[in-house]
Amino acid sequence: MNNETIYQLVAIALLGAAMSISIYFRSQANRSGEKISSLEEGKLILTLRRVFGLALWLSALAYLINPRWIAWASLLLPAWMRWSGAALMAVCVLLIYWVFSSLGKNVTPTVAIRREHSLVTSGPYRWVRHPLYTVGFLAFTGLSLLAANWFIFAMLLLSFAVLVRRTPIEERRLIEKFGEEYRAYMQRTGRFLPRFKGIGI
Repeated sequence: MNNETIYQLVAIALLGAAMSISIYFRSQANRSGEKISSLEEGKLILTLRRVFGLALWLSALAYLINPRWIAWASLLLPAWMRWSGAALMAVCVLLIYWVFSSLGKNVTPTVAIRREHSLVTSGPYRWVRHPLYTVGFLAFTGLSLLAANWFIFAMLLLSFAVLVRRTPIEERRLIEKFGEEYRAYMQRTGRFLPRFKGIGI
């Protein structure tokens, strides 16, 4: 077994664990049978999110199945850097569980708000309004390092840029739902990172 195969197997295990957590909590949230429309985020954002998101997942899947399929975008990274990517992914698996277990049945795949949506301000949401986006970015950054692949990271940057553009739409929906309670929540939290001394992204 060569080193690349070891990296590949570790990536399969870590990404598989993260996806299992996501699928479980999303399926629990969808048991209500409520129809959630993606059209509220706008056709342009929806299209870009699907295009770059699909490219991100297909490139990751290509590496997991056969690293040679995406070897044209490989980087010469030292072993310690690739293993640091694995460590980052491992931490993110724990964080993903924390985020989803805190969010509960409020999770949706888009900006739409569920009829029974509640404002979550516990767990990681105590400090960050959109921790799932942050943790997802970190997890795929870890995968990019572990796979030593610049294309995966490039698709991650483009996908995250679309999410950043979509986030104000999502927050407008939350303000419509929760009003001043959400505005006060915005004042004391950061969008993607914790707010320190009045500074938060």
